[in-house]
Amino acid sequence: MRSTTGDWLVRVNRQRVGVTVQLLVDVSASMGFGARRRKIDVAADFVESLARSAFRVGDALGMLAFDQRERADLCVPATLSRGLGSVMADSLRQCTPAPGGIEGLEDALQQLIGREALVFLVSDFHWPLDRLGGALDLLSHAFVVPVVVWDPAETEPPPHDAIAPLRDAESSVRRTLFMRPKLRTQWRDAVTARRAELDAFFSARDLRPFFIHGAFDAEAMSDYFFEATA
Repeated sequence: MRSTTGDWLVRVNRQRVGVTVQLLVDVSASMGFGARRRKIDVAADFVESLARSAFRVGDALGMLAFDQRERADLCVPATLSRGLGSVMADSLRQCTPAPGGIEGLEDALQQLIGREALVFLVSDFHWPLDRLGGALDLLSHAFVVPVVVWDPAETEPPPHDAIAPLRDAESSVRRTLFMRPKLRTQWRDAVTARRAELDAFFSARDLRPFFIHGAFDAEAMSDYFFEATA
């Protein structure tokens, strides 16, 4: 009777139940890169903010980490604790990423297989996506949020023409390039193409990545979830 359009209005009462929130953080060598701050330090800011939010709403929070192996020294079981975020963030800030791959991803995921949880997969995703596909298949019972952490120094080329010594953050292979307008255009095009590739990859699995570019923005993360539920 209260609807001017003649539609049925239905109230559904639901009791809120705590959700287990799980962080899965890439601490491989490329996460140690950053012009002003390392990407792993930016990830730590995100972890600290997420922990405050989880505690306020009564959700348990845990953390797993990986590089070329599962990083048991950074593992924190899911717990509801006020000071947990600072502990997790400090452990990441004190971590020194070592050269190597991300072979430890699958081992870290073994603890999450078959569990219902909200999983934040935090990485720069500078690794082959075919490996990521298999990992996501193991998280079929979870709601996964890919958090892509990039640094402005890797997405925007140097502005001036000059000889630029470059080093691959994962393999430590060094190259010397002469930075010129054509190369800067190719650099930007490659970044755009990689972002489109990630968007398409995750969209095919009904996932939407959240990009952190240089610094974590809590309001942008809130908007991300508002858009997801709209």
